[in-house]
Amino acid sequence: MIVLGLVGALIALFALANLHLVYVAVHSQPACVDHLKSKSETAGTYRAAKSAC
Repeated sequence: MIVLGLVGALIALFALANLHLVYVAVHSQPACVDHLKSKSETAGTYRAAKSAC
């Protein structure tokens, strides 16, 4: 009975941790970051596909 209780508690803890990660991912909005607006031929520079700000 104790083992089943521990297994249930571990499953509940795992589920709550994943639920928290989903909540944070859905409700967070990253701050605006400067990015290139025009194409660049320089390797290692990227542009945002669509600006969010």
